[in-house]
Amino acid sequence: MSGSGSSINPKGQELTGKRVLLYFVGFFVVVAAVNAVMVHVAVKTFAGTETGSSYKAGLAYNKEEAAARAQDALNWQVDGQLARAPSGDAILTVAIKDRTQKPVPGIKVAAQLAHPLNARLDHSIELIRMADGTFRGTTDASAGQWTLLIDVTRDGERIYRTRSRVVLK
Repeated sequence: MSGSGSSINPKGQELTGKRVLLYFVGFFVVVAAVNAVMVHVAVKTFAGTETGSSYKAGLAYNKEEAAARAQDALNWQVDGQLARAPSGDAILTVAIKDRTQKPVPGIKVAAQLAHPLNARLDHSIELIRMADGTFRGTTDASAGQWTLLIDVTRDGERIYRTRSRVVLK
């Protein structure tokens, strides 16, 4: 053993304080770079939460609960069917019937295919009332699992909302 207090690595290079500092700083630079890449990818691929403000959603809870009770009292039957057309587009057909099983007059229907993980992939579907009282629209949504949101309005006020999970093939 020598008393010089320095170490020599297998390649014959002396391990100095400056070299240890460079290794130490280099290690943390690599860790910071990897973290930066991971944060960038996470922010780029995740569109955010479903509720913009949980505080405001909490304040609106009683209003939403009353709207749900009013919706139940209507006793409507809302049926949305999603199918792939030969052209490749997805066709959404929505039938809305009242308690006497007749089409509901004077309403507008809006639909949205919401991606379960990324709001940037959502598709709004413009629905047109057909002669038989159903509503139909198309979208170029890709295959996979979606959340189908159907909003029924009359005179600009939402009177019915349904939300269901669908699989588009």
